[in-house]
Amino acid sequence: MDHGIRKLYRQGPARVTEELTLTVTLRPTGLDDRRGIVRLHPEVMTALSINAGDPVRLSATRTTSALAAKAQPGASREFLYADDLTLGNLGLRDGGRVTVARQPAVAARRVTLAGSADVVALVSPEMLRLALLGKVVSEGDNVSLRPQEVLPAGTPDVGQSLRNRLGYQWTTALLTVTEVTGSDGAVITMDTVVGWQDGPVSSPVPGPVTQPQAPAATDPEVPPLSIDDLPGMRSQAKELEELLDLGFNHKEVLEKLGTEVSLGVLISGPAGSGKSSLVRAVAAQVKARVLAVWAPEVAALTNTAAASRLRELAREARSGGSTVLLFSDVDALAPRDEPGPISVVLRQVVEETIRAGVAVVATTSRPESLDPSLRAPELLATQLAVPLPDAAMRREQLSVLTRSLQLAEDVRLDEIAGRTPGFVAADLGALAREAGVRAALRQKDGSVEKPTVAMADFEAALDVIRPTSMAESTLEVAAVTLDEVGDMVEVKQVLTESVLWPLTYPDTFARLGVSPPRGVLLYGPPGCGKTFLVKAIAGTGKANVLSVKGAELLSKWVGDSERAVRELFRRAREAAPTLVFLDEVDALAPTRGQGTDGGTADRVVAALLTELDGVEDLRNVVVIGATNRPDLIDPALLRPGRLERLVYVPPPDAEARAAILAASSKSVPLDEAVDLTALGAELEGFSAADCAALIRESALAAMRDSLEATTVTAGNVATARKRVRASLDPGQVAWLAAYAETHQP
Repeated sequence: MDHGIRKLYRQGPARVTEELTLTVTLRPTGLDDRRGIVRLHPEVMTALSINAGDPVRLSATRTTSALAAKAQPGASREFLYADDLTLGNLGLRDGGRVTVARQPAVAARRVTLAGSADVVALVSPEMLRLALLGKVVSEGDNVSLRPQEVLPAGTPDVGQSLRNRLGYQWTTALLTVTEVTGSDGAVITMDTVVGWQDGPVSSPVPGPVTQPQAPAATDPEVPPLSIDDLPGMRSQAKELEELLDLGFNHKEVLEKLGTEVSLGVLISGPAGSGKSSLVRAVAAQVKARVLAVWAPEVAALTNTAAASRLRELAREARSGGSTVLLFSDVDALAPRDEPGPISVVLRQVVEETIRAGVAVVATTSRPESLDPSLRAPELLATQLAVPLPDAAMRREQLSVLTRSLQLAEDVRLDEIAGRTPGFVAADLGALAREAGVRAALRQKDGSVEKPTVAMADFEAALDVIRPTSMAESTLEVAAVTLDEVGDMVEVKQVLTESVLWPLTYPDTFARLGVSPPRGVLLYGPPGCGKTFLVKAIAGTGKANVLSVKGAELLSKWVGDSERAVRELFRRAREAAPTLVFLDEVDALAPTRGQGTDGGTADRVVAALLTELDGVEDLRNVVVIGATNRPDLIDPALLRPGRLERLVYVPPPDAEARAAILAASSKSVPLDEAVDLTALGAELEGFSAADCAALIRESALAAMRDSLEATTVTAGNVATARKRVRASLDPGQVAWLAAYAETHQP
């Protein structure tokens, strides 16, 4: 045990010491990773007289600071648990020695940082301050953009906004602290002035904006794209260009006609689809300047400071020349459900600014969450929608995004476009960057005269880059296909036609003038492979998968369950082609009028029916429900146009059990004496899960005999056979078979 620790425990746990020397170990939790947090044993924290969330001073090769938190149960008193970023700031490797001491919590007055050119250009100082809020920093430290998990009430989702702007680069980008004014090792607060080295800085909070480098002036240095570089948005660009050109450059024609044009525009579309880039490209075309503000930055301020900020932005926009005032993520300032005083101020500012001849363009990825009053004729009267890119559009976007890359001859952009369903422009940009980084790592030794980005680099990047719309997906798609599902020939054929064809060949359905099936209900005894089938379909179909258990969408709060259903299908539309898997759907959609929950289930069923077959079309989205009790599901859900195909997944017969055993033992070294065909015939009443459990138990039996075992013998299988019992209920199986007889097409 370390000398400092021995001294501590000789003195007794109540005795306070000034510092301790510990061993640093690399073991961060998911919530701590690159967020400036270290974890200590509770008794060590007591000895240092610190609480969770207090700053601590860490000294080794370098001196840095971090926030303390309690270690997980079972942690050692001798260790300080840290992430790789903290180890780098200390100049240590895993297992090094570090001195830990208390540090006063002092607020930093000013913090200056340096970063890569693209991060500096796309992340405003206000957004940077929100990302670093609550962190303790020292000069020379590296910090990440990952925000603290516990932020003040009302703080916007800065992670989502950073993802919109930087793609998945936001999780890996590192910044360097070049200056800290106030105290080295100080905490960043909303009063801290945060800025880029030789670049813009944030305004003090609270208080009015008095500096020209406030959010309104952060974006002019971002070079606008050409309209030709915005494939899939040319029609929207043309409409916006005509509107701005008429309002800015041809006012005399409007006066002669005795009319006027409203320069308020709302642009909606998936996060990261290029809405702000569209505005900048069109503004450059009509020779107008853009003053941009990130709405969540303003929403995070006090009401007085936010109102002052909005009015200052309006004054700046009216100060001269053709100007476009751009509000990104405007739903943060004017939410539909809880509009506040700032929503009123925003409406006033927008109306006055448009009346003064300035164009106001607002963007949102959640139009359903925006206050409808903002769409009034005198406000944001014109509405444009940026679509989710299809395969052809993604191919064009990849051509633009890889223009500066040295691509190898084997790179097939058509194939990459086909393998990226649900990707928007920001995601494709992150994919191209990741492929470039992997190519650089592969060729950094200088052995190649002209390094190139190969198809293998893109394939490796596809393993780590996911579409923004799928960031909250709950299903990890297994690397299995329908070919690996034992037997079930008829079931697999029905699922191929009902699920894979609509997602893979939508053009064929359109050409033949028919609508593809909207959904499928899988029903059968527990353990017979319903969920496994869905995973196999997901692995076969190259589609995004959203999975949710029925009960997860239910909430005791009025309106929350319906909102969860709408949110699920909104994400599905954004990530199309998408497979939505509703497990235990009978808990989500029971027969209406029979519940005792105050009508919550009835409202959820109504929301689900509306999403499946409502006014808004559900394109390139297929829904699969799974249940053991199809009789409990509301009948309206099972009519044509909804979950119209009922697919019975029966318990396996002898031949199917043999096939399942073979599939389950593909990676298990079975002895030649093991006869899977004969074994399958013996397992009457076994489900698919039981068969898989038998193979697993057989391997464990071999390990119990000898940890040096190289094969699983027939004796091991016989031993396992005594432990694993059939789980199928004959009565339930008979009832489901009878149900299938009366409900099969």
